[in-house]
Amino acid sequence: MSLLVDCHTHINDFPPLEIPSVIERAYSEGVGIIISAGTTLQSSQACVELSRAHNQVYCGVGLHPMNLAGPIDRKTYHNLEKLVVENPKVVCISEIGLDFLPTSPKHEYQYQAFKNQIQLAKDLNKPIILHSRESNPEVIEMLRQENANQVGGVFHYFQGDLNTAKASIELGFYISFAKPLLRLPWLQEVAKKVPLEQIVVETDSAPQPWKKYRKNWTEPSHLPLVVSKLAELKEISVEQVISQTTYNISKLLNLDLPKLP
Repeated sequence: MSLLVDCHTHINDFPPLEIPSVIERAYSEGVGIIISAGTTLQSSQACVELSRAHNQVYCGVGLHPMNLAGPIDRKTYHNLEKLVVENPKVVCISEIGLDFLPTSPKHEYQYQAFKNQIQLAKDLNKPIILHSRESNPEVIEMLRQENANQVGGVFHYFQGDLNTAKASIELGFYISFAKPLLRLPWLQEVAKKVPLEQIVVETDSAPQPWKKYRKNWTEPSHLPLVVSKLAELKEISVEQVISQTTYNISKLLNLDLPKLP
């Protein structure tokens, strides 16, 4: 049986002493590869270091739209590029996009950073992992304008409608489902209509200190819950979902996965 790939996490943000056990719990549930995504230059560097320390961890580097205090200087982009060029376990530009919450940074800063990072992805031939919140039409338009289909990628933590999913797929982006699929009936209806050949899976794991109990924090070991729900919705076996989603993300990120014994 194939191992699962958790295509988007922030496990670099977990307490350092906990990370080995987080990875071990994931493997015990059949999750063989974990992608840890950067959100700033500093966290991107931390993701790279984590990938060096653990065989099962690969990473993405990027500037999250919620972390933009102003325009990004050339040195920062150069440093991101350097992280990619010098580290073969950097497999994507992540996490980048647009976020239009009322508390989000100025849209002009976001558009500039998104555009420049799409260009970085094209220059380095790395796929893009997309963040979009209250901004799906604008994200799709930017991807079209900047020819992001040259590298494709993943629409992370997807909670859009079917039209957004179709537009993303046409641009070479996989649709990534996470735990919201377990509780949102309308999203389940979307998932039924998205071809399995265009789906990947994730947990978006990160520390959740607002939860009363540590055991309730989302971890990569929870990924089989998403897989099981997809199998239920599509009326196919769990093994089929694992095999296809792992193939999809492995092809996109050029991962060489071991098999479960």
